Amino acid sequence: MPRHIAIIMDGNGRWAKKRFMPRIVGHQRGVESLRATVKACRDLGVEYLTVFAFSSENWRRPDDEVSFLMSLFLKMLERETAGMHKNNIKLKIIGDRSRFDIPLQKTMTDAETLTADNTGLTLTIAANYGGRWDMLHAVHQLLQDHPEKCTSFTETDLQAYLSMSAAPEPDLFIRTGGEQRLSNFMLWQLAYTELYFTDTLWPAFDVKELKKAIASYQDRERRFGRISEQLKQAE
Repeated sequence: MPRHIAIIMDGNGRWAKKRFMPRIVGHQRGVESLRATVKACRDLGVEYLTVFAFSSENWRRPDDEVSFLMSLFLKMLERETAGMHKNNIKLKIIGDRSRFDIPLQKTMTDAETLTADNTGLTLTIAANYGGRWDMLHAVHQLLQDHPEKCTSFTETDLQAYLSMSAAPEPDLFIRTGGEQRLSNFMLWQLAYTELYFTDTLWPAFDVKELKKAIASYQDRERRFGRISEQLKQAE
């Protein structure tokens, strides 16, 4: 079982368009898919689930859609946080919060505070997040704290300042919706992650689809630069 799964939840708008519905209906159904995926990961024993909810590039979408997504995010946190806490789920939110309005920022902080001591599944939501932003932000913070390292610092030094420093790197990356790219998501952390792409649109992604992705992962040999014979000798 992968310890950490990362997902780009793609295809909400296209799912709605195929059904002659407004794009916002697809986003609403996408929340239901996320709820089911969180429950499935918890039941399967996955320790970390990280999902890409809103990228730093998504601000380029039409204003009314962005406004709806912000409202949906706020309502989701208000509605779901108590249930996550009851089910021992820890919530973390990564990304640049400065562009969110004050009520949303406060709700994000309150949700994290309430669930901070939970010991079950850790759900991380990436909002106004980008992998390049993550690395640049980490470098700036590192050099602010340790200016003496401006000419030389290690991967370990930088790792401590990345958004996902407290979690292991993902074992399995899933992207729904048929696109086959990382779209600036967790560029540092996905270096050795197994990638899985599916044409299934996110609102249609269910437990069966999740298990298919996990089965694909379990059928792979993770060598991390070594050869198969070395892995067999280590068993």
